Amino acid sequence: MQVVDQSLLLAIRAGDVADDSVISFAPLVPRNARFLILGSTPGAASIAAGQYYAHSRNAFWPIMACVTGIVANAPYAERCAALGRAGIALWDVVARCRRQGSLDSNIDEASIVLNDFDKLLATHPTIGRVLLNGASAAKWFKPVAQRFPHLTVIRLPSTSPANATWSFERKRDAWLAAFRDTSS
Repeated sequence: MQVVDQSLLLAIRAGDVADDSVISFAPLVPRNARFLILGSTPGAASIAAGQYYAHSRNAFWPIMACVTGIVANAPYAERCAALGRAGIALWDVVARCRRQGSLDSNIDEASIVLNDFDKLLATHPTIGRVLLNGASAAKWFKPVAQRFPHLTVIRLPSTSPANATWSFERKRDAWLAAFRDTSS
């Protein structure tokens, strides 16, 4: 898998891309970031809204409401600001790929280009814990994580509605435990 920086993504966004191309959003990283939450890549609802975790049934924002105290359906800018105040950064593992629909299982793995974590982590050295939103994010971040042994990396259940085997309560409890446990 290749790595790309955000300046290339801006150039790609400006040009012609295939209908099945998916391009990551820019990272949301507060100056005081201690946590980095990584998803796999934006789904169709997020792309349409231009917002992280925009699908109405995704449990991400309701879980973050439990972490930050913000109302889950507050305006997007307020939810992002609440993450920042809590020291939480947000990004995706995949910078760009080809995918039909929104399921990670439909991603053409040969098309995956990873985001530039070397640059992100060098410019934000206060990040000490990476929380991976689901199996795909964990799978694609694994080779990156090996280069950063100082990080605590935790795979969490996907907040996606496609992860129907986990109830909201189980997802919430797993995520809350990852924020509480600072012993590792």
